[in-house]
Amino acid sequence: MNSRAVYKMNSTTDETRGGRPQKPGGKDHKKPTAEALRGAIQLGIGYSVGNMTSKPDRDVLMQDFYVVESVFLPSEGSNLTPAHHYPDFRFKNYAPLAFRYFRELFGIKPDDYLYSICKEPLIELSNPGASSSWFYLTSDDEFILKTVQHKEAEFLQKLLPGYYMNLNQNPRTLLPKFYGLYCIQCGGVNIRLVVMNNVLPRSLKMHYKYDLKGSTYKRRASRKEHAKPSPTFKDLDFQEMHEGLYFDADTYNALMKTLQRDCRVLESFKIMDYSLLLGIHVLDRKLRGRGGMGDSKRQGGQKVLYSTARESIQGDGKAAEPLPDADDETLGGIPAKHKDEKLLIFLGIIDILQSYRFIKKVEHSWKALVHDGDTVSVHRPNFYADRFLKFMGTTVFKKIHPLRGTSSRRKKNSIQLCRSASQEVLSTVKEESQEERRAQSLEIFDDTEAHSSQKPDVIPSSTGLNAAISAATMSSDSSLDDVKTEPQTDSEYRDDRRTSSSTLALEDSTLLASHSLASTPESGLDVYL
Repeated sequence: MNSRAVYKMNSTTDETRGGRPQKPGGKDHKKPTAEALRGAIQLGIGYSVGNMTSKPDRDVLMQDFYVVESVFLPSEGSNLTPAHHYPDFRFKNYAPLAFRYFRELFGIKPDDYLYSICKEPLIELSNPGASSSWFYLTSDDEFILKTVQHKEAEFLQKLLPGYYMNLNQNPRTLLPKFYGLYCIQCGGVNIRLVVMNNVLPRSLKMHYKYDLKGSTYKRRASRKEHAKPSPTFKDLDFQEMHEGLYFDADTYNALMKTLQRDCRVLESFKIMDYSLLLGIHVLDRKLRGRGGMGDSKRQGGQKVLYSTARESIQGDGKAAEPLPDADDETLGGIPAKHKDEKLLIFLGIIDILQSYRFIKKVEHSWKALVHDGDTVSVHRPNFYADRFLKFMGTTVFKKIHPLRGTSSRRKKNSIQLCRSASQEVLSTVKEESQEERRAQSLEIFDDTEAHSSQKPDVIPSSTGLNAAISAATMSSDSSLDDVKTEPQTDSEYRDDRRTSSSTLALEDSTLLASHSLASTPESGLDVYL
């Protein structure tokens, strides 16, 4: 066994605490060569992740978050490591069991992970931010590899237990999805990098890109950035170039709910100075911006769960089967509108490895003396989260409100029309019934007049009417006595019958006359017997 080949496992957070092979002040990001760095990254990840497949699955324990596996890979190779044509380097794999669990949670199999990172050369991307980080993209658009500083890597390692808990509760999140944390030591230089999900698909042209913080102090893209083929704009640029992105009510509510949940998680970890990376693709223009897919495996379907923007904001936060993303044209973008343009939105929260440490407090205090303290990007985590959410919910993302007034007016008008129509129908029916009753009463009146026109008696006044009533009463009494006491002949029976019928008719007419006299006592009434 070659004495230079070493393979060891450490349970410390980072052995560089004891003594780093570099001077303090730092060549932490001095680039050896681009080709050597990319080759060392692919070789180290391929060896360490491949070696993990032989270890059995088990539950993640607390000490697993602080384990660091270290292996030395000489150029001539050893019994444990393959030979390569790069300089000798040491490769460290932080919390390998924990990150293996994270990859499994998002449906990433070890073979797919190694295929994406190691099969094709990594694509180097430009960095528009203020940091000196390098970015590499896998050829299938799945993963981003970003170099981080020592403090950021240390902070992520401390963050892992809480990150583990948050992912268990809510795998649908716009927070960065970390799949691995590694370190390469080569020639006395430490290069630390994280593997994350890719927010902006390279195969779909982004007509606009924004890095938004909710701050206005010096938040405008520089002239150098404007000169780039695909510039990344900032908050003030967004306010000038867009009046807001409009979503339907359900999408807006889901998006803002996801942002609020993620910001509260970051606030609980005292994280600030993060950004929202926003990519806008205009559907009315050519859909394919920069050619086809980099890898045919991506065309077969999304293999990473909850990785697209649309998947990240849908659902109730429980781990479930992802929605099928069968539309290859949208690539998981969120549909939106701006004026008359139809858009696809891609977004994610980035740069979360900035804690509100002493240096940030000093930076905020100094900027607050010169400028408005509420407008600078560096701020307290709780204030930063509230300002971030307010800016996103009112300036960047807006809700499409339905025309409630018009619909309510239409409903009211329809109700009024129905009421008026029903009233017309009811009035028509009522008039017809009244006419029928009037006609029936006239017929009855005509029949009565025709029957009684043979013997009309006119009563000119109330005095004559009273006299007639008393006479009729006396005659009826006498006729009743006659019926009771004496037997009658046929002629007498006919005479008595005529008298009694006239008496009954007179009594009925007397009741009608008395009722009419109560309303018109002085008027003369004609009563027909």
